[in-house]
Amino acid sequence: MPKAQETVLEIDLKALKHNFEYLKSKTQKDTKILAVVKAFAYGSHADIIANYLQGLDVDYFAVAYVSEGVALRNAGIVTPILVLHPQAINFKMLIERCLEPSLYNAKILNEFITVASEEGQTNYPIHIKFNTGLNRLGFEKNDVDDIISKLKGTNSVITKSIFSHLAASEDLSEKEFTSHQIQNFENITKEFSKKIGYQPLFHICNTSGILNYPEAHLDIVRTGIGLYGFGNSEKENKNLKPIAKLKSVISQIHRVEKGQSVGYNRAYKSNAFVKTATIPIGHADGIGRQYGNGKGYVIINDKPAYIIGNVCMDMIMVDITTIDCNEGDEVIVFGNHPHSASEFSKTTQTISYEILTAISQRVKRVLLR
Repeated sequence: MPKAQETVLEIDLKALKHNFEYLKSKTQKDTKILAVVKAFAYGSHADIIANYLQGLDVDYFAVAYVSEGVALRNAGIVTPILVLHPQAINFKMLIERCLEPSLYNAKILNEFITVASEEGQTNYPIHIKFNTGLNRLGFEKNDVDDIISKLKGTNSVITKSIFSHLAASEDLSEKEFTSHQIQNFENITKEFSKKIGYQPLFHICNTSGILNYPEAHLDIVRTGIGLYGFGNSEKENKNLKPIAKLKSVISQIHRVEKGQSVGYNRAYKSNAFVKTATIPIGHADGIGRQYGNGKGYVIINDKPAYIIGNVCMDMIMVDITTIDCNEGDEVIVFGNHPHSASEFSKTTQTISYEILTAISQRVKRVLLR
């Protein structure tokens, strides 16, 4: 593998295939796989990831917004795409590009039925989301009769699936809460199917749901973070491979004498002689200021080099006093376990999702096949 000569995000498709096949092996035989590729496929490259997974016969994709679905269609994706949080202003575009909306309250359901009717649609696939405890988006159980009444009053749409979202499936101390969510959802699906007269697809499991609640796999499971190499637990992280490695290079090495400062606001003042390396990556690239002042670190020649002072827009400075390295040497910001995005993010009490999705689009993506 070539050494980095600039800041790059390497994307490993072999690791992606491994993760997909591992998660598929954990699902029930007839359960469909929905791949979540929102937020540029968790900060990697949505077009590349979706096309590769389409080649592996993934059953569904999900994105957050209509614009993300349009971008996938433009990239040649023909697999069904669920839009998890569509806005009414984009409904005509959604229909034009054969995207499928998640409808989560009476207002959005009424608006979509109106637009679908105006556009001359018949049995356009929609997905009805129910809130079972996350309290973010979704109809409530007592909304079933109103939903059924509206759906039976039109032939413009048809319910493709009913789904909900688990709030704490990765936390086994919340097993009672999660089991209650699953039971609540099963009660909703039974009532809905009986009253609508046919049975849509049902899904509630995310990545941690796939791994921890096999009894709830139902017709579809949704996986996002798992595809990208993280299982939300130390145990499952060992079974998955991070697909993204953020790498950079040492631009310059400085000798900082006692009493001198480093970076903006003189946030670091040396109590003794130190050597620092300046690296071309900063908060405009996704490495936020919260990682500065000795919290975050990078790996240089297999050793941790902690960030000194404030993170700049385009650069960080790290302490290399005890590291044998030179200008031009490669720097690993995050990559495989144990130096993964998950470990990097822990230094500021956040999660892998945040650091992965924060990586700027100006960072060059390099594809590893």
